[in-house]
Amino acid sequence: MTLVETTLDQRFVDDLPGKLIGDRAYDSDPLDVSLATQGVEMIAPHRRNRKKPKTQDGRKLRRYKRRWKVERLFAWLGNFRRLVVRYEHKIENFLAFVKLGCIIILLRKYL
Repeated sequence: MTLVETTLDQRFVDDLPGKLIGDRAYDSDPLDVSLATQGVEMIAPHRRNRKKPKTQDGRKLRRYKRRWKVERLFAWLGNFRRLVVRYEHKIENFLAFVKLGCIIILLRKYL
């Protein structure tokens, strides 16, 4: 939860996402408020031991079910040894190989 705002600041696209989906670790009311001021809607299921009233309803959590697509992408990127070991010292080169890995995954899927 502590790295969400740092990660959003380090994004390589210009616009902030409209919705951000996280797991139970991202269930935090201060994080929800902080992201809402930036125009980002946080979607995360509540922890089981939550003391405060629930803020998420079932409609928003339906999007959480499709989170497996992102998890699967990271698993597929794990098949590229160069990304797992991280031979590249410069972040620009590493990011280029991540993008190349995504392109290869897309080409394998649709060709």
